Amino acid sequence: MYLKRPAGGLAFCLFYLASSFTNKYVLSVLQFTYPTLFQGWQTLVGALLLHISWKLGWVEINLCSRSEILSWLPASVLFVGTIYAGSRALSRLPIPVFLTVHNAAEVITCGFQKFVQKEQTSHLKVCSVLFLLAAAVCLPLCDTQFNANGYLWALIHLICV
Repeated sequence: MYLKRPAGGLAFCLFYLASSFTNKYVLSVLQFTYPTLFQGWQTLVGALLLHISWKLGWVEINLCSRSEILSWLPASVLFVGTIYAGSRALSRLPIPVFLTVHNAAEVITCGFQKFVQKEQTSHLKVCSVLFLLAAAVCLPLCDTQFNANGYLWALIHLICV
């Protein structure tokens, strides 16, 4: 069906935004100050969604050897860092600020693809990434609610992403 791909992307975007607003509400309004517990909850929900996706046939999960599983350890540590630092940053920064810094990871990805992997990148994507970089760099300078600790956690989150 033609709408299958756009519908999946739109659903992802809507769930992503809903989770950002929910996380911000829980961390800021409800003053939930236990990000490790919150991280456990997010991991449980992610595991349940992965299991449901496996049962529906959307993803394939194969059993792996112990050495293959250990090779995923660095990525798992970065994933934990992403959730923890993201929770800390989101509790201190407004949602648009957090999402702008979070999306700056696209600059790193695009630079890696262009300069390390030598992939061809369209001029439109380069311009888009440069505007995103400019927004992320200028943001702390124009932020009326500047929180240095929040930006530090956002930087750690960006590095982990």
